[in-house]
Amino acid sequence: MVKGHKISYSHKNYSILKGVDVSVDYGDMLVIVGPNGAGKSTLLNVLANEISRNTEDIYFKLKRFREWDVLDLSKNKAKFSQHHNGDIPLPVREVVLMGRYPYFDSIPRPADLEAIEEAMKEVGIWDLRDREYNLLSGGEKQRVHLARVMTQMRNEIAHKLVLLDEPLNNLDVKHQYQVLELMSGFAKKGNTVVTVLHDLNLAARFATRVLMMKNGTVLAQGAPGEVLTAEIISEAYGFPCSIWMHPVRQQPVILFGN
Repeated sequence: MVKGHKISYSHKNYSILKGVDVSVDYGDMLVIVGPNGAGKSTLLNVLANEISRNTEDIYFKLKRFREWDVLDLSKNKAKFSQHHNGDIPLPVREVVLMGRYPYFDSIPRPADLEAIEEAMKEVGIWDLRDREYNLLSGGEKQRVHLARVMTQMRNEIAHKLVLLDEPLNNLDVKHQYQVLELMSGFAKKGNTVVTVLHDLNLAARFATRVLMMKNGTVLAQGAPGEVLTAEIISEAYGFPCSIWMHPVRQQPVILFGN
């Protein structure tokens, strides 16, 4: 589905990514974790084809990004960014409708309106549909943009890709779980999700694969139980931790500190 080999990226003579290998398959939910400055968001941007350098090394569905038609790519791939335009003087439904722009020229079709309704209900913002976007809280805006991404991916194409950069910012616990359960369900349908998270316990709960980064390199990648060990986490973050097993789910639970 998505494969990159020896990805390197520098900015102003500062090396941010150093020979990173990534491979994500259909049905995977890959969670990228690591300390601040590890290169997580930069790697996600490269995988999303938002950084032009080195994208010749990135394959999506066995094709380089430069081989894709732009319109076709927008129906196969969507990206959720952690930074959004703070001033969008539109009602919520119009912001979500932006996700359907690849599907119509000037006037949305009934199928487009149905898609945004389904996505807003799926994300739990249907009751906000007539509210002005600029008057929403930070968490509500996050969910609006998630609905925009999901409405962009509402089509009959198999094996779609969604990339999310810290999608849980400003969200309370309930909505954090709601977002990750939605993404996990999307992946289980044969699609692929790649997301950057800070909460290692949520990564352990929802990821099928975890990629741990440090200083622009991959420290470890694999199943959550293989990557989220006390040794690897302590090396990545420079801080002690212990690992316990969840009594019901039998997944790692990370406790920081001595």
